[in-house]
Amino acid sequence: MKKLMILGAGISQLPLILTAKRMGLYVIVLSRHGNYPGFSLADKIYYEDTTNTDKVAEIARNEGIDGICTTGTDVAVKSIGKVVEEIGVSGLSFESAQLSSNKWKMKQAFMEHGVRTAKFVRVKNIEEAYAAFDVLSTPLMFKAVDSGASKGIVKVTHSEQVDYAYDKVRKDTKLDFFIIEEFIEGTEFGAQAFVYDNEIQFIMPHGDLMFYGDTGVPIGHYVPYELSNSVEQDLCDQLQQSILALKLNNCAINADFILKEGKVFVLEIGGRAGATCLPELVSTFYGFDYYEQMIRAALRMSPIFPLEAFQPCACELLISGSEGEITGLVNGNASHKDIIQISFDYNIGDKINKFRVGTDRIGQIIVKGGCLEDVMNRLNEVKGNIQVQLK
Repeated sequence: MKKLMILGAGISQLPLILTAKRMGLYVIVLSRHGNYPGFSLADKIYYEDTTNTDKVAEIARNEGIDGICTTGTDVAVKSIGKVVEEIGVSGLSFESAQLSSNKWKMKQAFMEHGVRTAKFVRVKNIEEAYAAFDVLSTPLMFKAVDSGASKGIVKVTHSEQVDYAYDKVRKDTKLDFFIIEEFIEGTEFGAQAFVYDNEIQFIMPHGDLMFYGDTGVPIGHYVPYELSNSVEQDLCDQLQQSILALKLNNCAINADFILKEGKVFVLEIGGRAGATCLPELVSTFYGFDYYEQMIRAALRMSPIFPLEAFQPCACELLISGSEGEITGLVNGNASHKDIIQISFDYNIGDKINKFRVGTDRIGQIIVKGGCLEDVMNRLNEVKGNIQVQLK
């Protein structure tokens, strides 16, 4: 029986763990302590920090694993690269993992390889933060370079906001610096892709449904996302250059873009699949089990990516505008063939946060339909029939 190590036991990794068990694998789950749903499904559990690269590699070596993977999180990617380097399993290299999980290193690599991206500066103190206004055009984005799920990112339009943004970002980073980059005014969208044996297997552009607080946070996605032929070609070119810049191979790819005046700017590229139901959208749109193919790639079991279905679909997180204790979860939707999933992450009596970043989600909706208009109408209808009651 093959041994697969999965980094993370949260709601994003749960479908990956379920799929691995369905495939008959021996599943080792590694995550820090917490009330995470993936623990109960594992054959073996290690309560460790997924960012501790040396410890993860030590455990992987001692267990004699056949593969390692994660989904929906950037913070574990560096540990995957470390294990790949030291043990020789399939996956992105340690160098690639470092480039794709640190926004400072990523931006440097982009600049060196001609990737179209926003201008930026590296900042260590409050004086340098104020000085950024002299060399960059506002609005500005203050970004922690080592965080995920939209944490440690603040949009700044006036110098009066610098102190708040500086304190916020420093709170959300473990490093002694962060970056400030120009905010590109345009349409934000994304793409999922996979590179295996140095060949891009697919590129799936997707539209984003955004929540705006300190920064824009994606709370939903939809496909297909229609682009002109010239923009689609530019997207492919920029993604290929990004893959070369970050030396990505044998991994899923989560890409964030801005479209401005017909040109695609690269915001970030991650060496893992996206969160917010994006693997489910890939599976639904193309007609293959994306989680299974990610696992097959990690185990060198020749993943297959047939691009046949092109089924319009969409997803959206269930979120709350206030914090409190859940007193009721009401799902007034009847079963329907176009409703793929309605799920809640919490139960009555649990406490939830006001939504600020992706990890504040309280559930998700996934739907499909005959055309994108039908899909979005269905999504809004389903969402309208759900109530989360708090006290």
